[in-house]
Amino acid sequence: MTDTTRNFVYFGFIAALLIGTGIITSWNLAITILNFGLISAIMALGVNLQWGFAGLFNVGIMGFVALGGLATVLISMPPVGEAWAAGGLRVILALILGAATIVGAILAYNALPKGRMRTLGMIVILVAGFFIYRAVFDGGVQAVEAVNPANAGYLGGLGLPVLLAWPVGGLLAAGAAWIIGKTALGLRSDYLAIATLGIAEIIIAILKNEDWLARGVKNVVGLPRPAPYEINLQNSETFVERATSLGIDPVTASTLWVKAIYAGLFTVVLLILFILAQRALHSPWGRMMRAIRDNEVAAEAMGKDVTARHLQIFVLGSAICGIAGAMMTTLDGQLTPGTYQPLRFTFLVWVMVIVGGSGNNLGAVLGGFLIWWLWVMVEPIGLWVMQVVTSGMADGFWLREHLLDSAAHMRLLTMGIVLLLVLRFSPRGLIPEK
Repeated sequence: MTDTTRNFVYFGFIAALLIGTGIITSWNLAITILNFGLISAIMALGVNLQWGFAGLFNVGIMGFVALGGLATVLISMPPVGEAWAAGGLRVILALILGAATIVGAILAYNALPKGRMRTLGMIVILVAGFFIYRAVFDGGVQAVEAVNPANAGYLGGLGLPVLLAWPVGGLLAAGAAWIIGKTALGLRSDYLAIATLGIAEIIIAILKNEDWLARGVKNVVGLPRPAPYEINLQNSETFVERATSLGIDPVTASTLWVKAIYAGLFTVVLLILFILAQRALHSPWGRMMRAIRDNEVAAEAMGKDVTARHLQIFVLGSAICGIAGAMMTTLDGQLTPGTYQPLRFTFLVWVMVIVGGSGNNLGAVLGGFLIWWLWVMVEPIGLWVMQVVTSGMADGFWLREHLLDSAAHMRLLTMGIVLLLVLRFSPRGLIPEK
């Protein structure tokens, strides 16, 4: 079997899974799985760029995805005028003062001669700047969060079209990745993993606790959409007539149509990113990145700046994860910081890359779709299997109750089994790097 035929078989199998889900359960569920599968494929593409191209072990994916979600709020939500009037300018001024303090400390470090004066100067600048920053910031935050805390209590956004938030989410994640990369990319791979995981947790903690930014754990709901609302479609005579002529209930048709619009938008983004990633992979830059991945010492001996190239690809991969995070928040229609968990937004994405094929962009896309389908469908399938197995047992029998309760753990069990099987029989993934 040629590589092309094998790839067609793999993606044909994914299509069969989605079609079968639509036929057996519902098309609403099938298209929902497709949409999140497209987003997961984009996340896997970003991680594959970092790990498959450069060998960077980033386990802070969750933080970059969350920054993409934050960008959706900052760009698309309307500004809260009362909050801005109460303390918005003070908050912005405080952030500027904080940034100026850091810049001042860096300038002092570069300007002063090495020794006690340099250390003392930096300490004075940082301590004085911190107290000035807190004095301005705390009062502004209290004023903002006191404005209608049940429904607002934050500054809001710019009120721009939500599609603009997707590239801005990538830029926000890229900016954070640049800051992280400048400090952490010199670390060994295991220490880099610990650092990125810790920084991701810090980002989530900020989102949860800084209510003035995005309402914290109160969540931001009612985000604008790039697709029409279902109720508006159901009130449209033209849409109702078309749905009726096709023999579809207008309510079901409106839901399917909205999800199909999202699927079309996500597919366009995935195709663009995939084409760009493929061109990068086969370019001289891509060959250089793989050479650095395989042997950093030899690459440095050939005059390549390994740290700078690692920073480049770390920023690019994080930006792709930020775009995916903005897309996911747009699809959800709300930002819920409490739902960002490492299991879902870091380790599951790593399973997608490993199973699909590290270093192969097509493999990352395949892994995104396959693992997400399993993540959603394994639990109900496992419950059905347990019901069939225990159908002959009496109600209340301890073994029957135990097996039915264990169906809730089928997701994690299946992910472990799939990962072990792939590592055993196809350690380079289903579609390995050539």
